[in-house]
Amino acid sequence: MQRFTGKFALITGGTNGMGFATAKQFIHEGGHAIITGRSAETVNHALEQLGPNAHGIVSNAGKMTDIWKLREEVSRYTDSIHLLFVNAGYGKFSGIATVSEEHFDELFDMLVKGTFFTVQQILPLMRSGSSVIFNTSFVTTIGTPHFSVYSAAKSAVVSFIKTFSAELVDQGIRVNGISPGHIKTNIFNNTGLSKDDIDSALQNIIPNIPFKRLGEPEEIAKAVLFLASEDASYIHGEELRVDAGISQIR
Repeated sequence: MQRFTGKFALITGGTNGMGFATAKQFIHEGGHAIITGRSAETVNHALEQLGPNAHGIVSNAGKMTDIWKLREEVSRYTDSIHLLFVNAGYGKFSGIATVSEEHFDELFDMLVKGTFFTVQQILPLMRSGSSVIFNTSFVTTIGTPHFSVYSAAKSAVVSFIKTFSAELVDQGIRVNGISPGHIKTNIFNNTGLSKDDIDSALQNIIPNIPFKRLGEPEEIAKAVLFLASEDASYIHGEELRVDAGISQIR
């Protein structure tokens, strides 16, 4: 199936996990993927695996000087973006009593401010029929200890689905979101936890997942590309949950 032949996707945070899997599948279906990552090392490593139809930009979603340059960098490869998957981000988790201002600002700068201005900067490259897809999270639907800042930031992204879809409909740009559950990614890598602590946390999480397993990044990629394809041509302003039902039957 070649749903994206000759089309370009910009996938922020595309060097690993859900972003990388989406880029890989988009290329497999005939397209070109432009990925961003925070270091040249991770970007180049991903490009080696993705092949000649992949292009990379070193860009930090939490750094405004990088975002202001993003359109110019993308324009080196194309003047038309069919899919903008605003995926970059990671989690930091702490109890209410111990959250610092730096923790709060870091997550909101990256997940809210960075998300908003990434879309603003790339919109001039998007035409009728293209899609903006936000990466949200199942944590916005349930209360989880130590997730207050992360959940609040992701809740702001959920609101962007509604407001951006209302504003961009006249341009023929569809706006939707994907809400992942517990997926095999590096979300815990920036928490300061040891590998043993992360493994222990995951072993506590898995029994609470209805399917008793973590989701695969490829399962998110398939959902993202469905929303970006003509198969979803009448879907607009929606948040698609891909979480094994954890947000509904936990």
